[in-house]
Amino acid sequence: MKILAIIAGTVFGLGGAVGGYYYFYATSGGSPYDEVGITLNQVMPGAVSDWGCARLEERLAGQLPPLGCQAEGDLRRWR
Repeated sequence: MKILAIIAGTVFGLGGAVGGYYYFYATSGGSPYDEVGITLNQVMPGAVSDWGCARLEERLAGQLPPLGCQAEGDLRRWR
């Protein structure tokens, strides 16, 4: 039982850290072209990735979208 508690704590801790970093990246992070943030955005499920791209677009109006938030066929437009 103790090993399960350790594993569960580790999984939840890592999930919280990754989720927190992604939230910071999407809402107020320094650079929208941060490699870790881009990678996290690309591996997030569709609805979460869409949410992240929408927050980035609000924050970065007029700038080129980062990889993963580009419209299909036009790398200069947001999806």
